[in-house]
Amino acid sequence: DVQLQASGGGSVQAGGSLTLSCEASGLSFENYASGWFRQAPGKEREIIACISRIDGATYYSDSVRGRFTISSDNAKNTLYLQMNSLKPEDTAVYYCAADPRVVVTTTRCAYGMDYWGKGTQVTVSS
Repeated sequence: DVQLQASGGGSVQAGGSLTLSCEASGLSFENYASGWFRQAPGKEREIIACISRIDGATYYSDSVRGRFTISSDNAKNTLYLQMNSLKPEDTAVYYCAADPRVVVTTTRCAYGMDYWGKGTQVTVSS
């Protein structure tokens, strides 16, 4: 069975940093496109950042570009999201996801990933 376990969420003041981790079992991130998504109360799920399984290309939404960094450690089979300069509007539940077919480029990712982890809450106070 495939499992994605996200962790690292918490409460932080505006301007602070957090690093989210997503450990995978049953799949290898080096063979899957992967990404981070978030959903705030009353809002739709939003693509935040994705990384290509083919060439390591990364995609970022306009809302986080320049502040967040997605990366993966294939040896640890773990996906990361480094979040800097956090804002109150970054408050949401963050999810990691992976898919063997989604194509990620610097301008494109996709919501339709096959495998999703349970979310981790990030709360940013002003």
